[in-house]
Amino acid sequence: MKIGLKAGERLFINGAVIRADKKTNIELMNDAVFLLEAHVLQPEEATTPLRQLYFILQTMIMDPASASAVQDMFHLVLGSVKSAFSTREILVRLDEVEELAKSERWFEAMKVVRALYPIEANLMVAEKSQSGQGGKPQRPATRTASASRFQGGLQLAAV
Repeated sequence: MKIGLKAGERLFINGAVIRADKKTNIELMNDAVFLLEAHVLQPEEATTPLRQLYFILQTMIMDPASASAVQDMFHLVLGSVKSAFSTREILVRLDEVEELAKSERWFEAMKVVRALYPIEANLMVAEKSQSGQGGKPQRPATRTASASRFQGGLQLAAV
């Protein structure tokens, strides 16, 4: 696999951080777990349930030595994130993330989570506009009662 890096850009490979001093191409000759700097979420950007989950997954890639300890936090936060949503599409995709995580396919799990960001953003906008019209939004009775809302508003997991 060939990876192109711009001057000053960082690449995270198997827990190591590599910085390019000038524009360069790197060819990985075997399997390695890596992240491009553009895919790295900063802690202060983990402001929504899905972004928190993404941050934990990226931590397992960037620091493989602590991955087993972080897995417990991942499962705790995953449960919290699942309870924050009632949208079937998100819940099905989060089940997929859970399966990928069981086989330690962190990067693939991150891609699934990242793909859900637009849906989460739309739900947050809808929730905000509903709460601005007539007070507090109604909480759906079951997970499937409302396919387009958070349950009880935005909930962030304790990380």
